[in-house]
Amino acid sequence: MKPAVEISSASLAFGARTLWSGLDLEVEPGEFVAVLGPNGSGKTSLLKVLLGLQELSAGSARVTSGRPPGYVPQQRAMQEALTLRGTDLVGLGLDGHRWGTGLRGLRERRRRVAEAIESVGAEAYAKSPVGKLSGGEQQRLRVAQALVGEPDVLLCDEPLLSLDLAHQRVVSELIDRRRREAGTAVLFVTHEINPILPFVDRVLYLVDGRLRIGGPDEVMTSATLSELYRTRIEVLRVSGQIHIAGAQSALCEDEPHHVAS
Repeated sequence: MKPAVEISSASLAFGARTLWSGLDLEVEPGEFVAVLGPNGSGKTSLLKVLLGLQELSAGSARVTSGRPPGYVPQQRAMQEALTLRGTDLVGLGLDGHRWGTGLRGLRERRRRVAEAIESVGAEAYAKSPVGKLSGGEQQRLRVAQALVGEPDVLLCDEPLLSLDLAHQRVVSELIDRRRREAGTAVLFVTHEINPILPFVDRVLYLVDGRLRIGGPDEVMTSATLSELYRTRIEVLRVSGQIHIAGAQSALCEDEPHHVAS
């Protein structure tokens, strides 16, 4: 079985600043990879490369299937006055780039949109204006929008940001269920690994041009993070969760979330 994502000797630099270099990563179908690191380390830029929105400075990166990847963005509240319905939002993930589907195409579109909405349990409010929905409800619909094209790869850019713990759990479980049932590969950018820790197969950790790839027990250690950050970092495991203590700049979960990654 070929990898769903292939990244080889990849480097990304902006001017004199190198975000990361020498990145080699193959993501298998159904694999859940968490992408961690402080703001500005190039996590979101990696997703942009795979979406075809950013060119590499060197090397190659590609999604191997012919289907475009699904994309779940950061949760941001939509304006209350927005009248776009949930079904319309989900449908944009199927054909937002083109106009006109014909009668048969319209029926197929409705079926696929309905299935995507059902898969995330959003039927009760899918016909409501998205501006009237809660952040958790809006994010469920964004997940449905990403899934409606039946992607083989799902790219998630901090989709739990600004959600409470209950909605973080729901959205994480929806994404995990998709990858288990459909063999969808997941690259999940996040500042906080604990909500997704039960689902993660491997971690890609990016810090100031350096990187480590491995299982959570390999990467999320005091020794590994201290080496990456070049300062003493303590990683504590308490009740099945990972807690990081060290220099303020190294606490990825405490960094300002509005700064672009």
